[in-house]
Amino acid sequence: MAEALLKRAVGDRIYVDSCGLRRAAEDEAGEGADPFVQAVMAEISVDLARHEPKTFEDLNDSSFDLVISLTPQAQHRAVEMTRGRAAEIEYWPTFDPTLAEGSREARLAAYREVRDMLARKIAERFPP
Repeated sequence: MAEALLKRAVGDRIYVDSCGLRRAAEDEAGEGADPFVQAVMAEISVDLARHEPKTFEDLNDSSFDLVISLTPQAQHRAVEMTRGRAAEIEYWPTFDPTLAEGSREARLAAYREVRDMLARKIAERFPP
């Protein structure tokens, strides 16, 4: 979600990549992005049907100028990954919407909240 939002905001002005600590349960069978992520991103005309989620191990390039982590675990991993490199690391505490329970609509609301928070943070951090 964050990768797609940032790419939408900055276009090709900067190189953007993303990864997670683990693949989402929905992706373990190689089915792409979480269906709830796909749904809330489609609401803002972002198609993630062909997106392939990655883990830290899947990253092709380990030289980054900036790493933004969204969870404490990812923050620790980012610090380890960039040790000895001149990379800036930012931590944006983010609720994990996969932990949301309830009806489909309640779960979608949690994903929308994360999407909208990330979009606001991206707009602040990466102005046009």
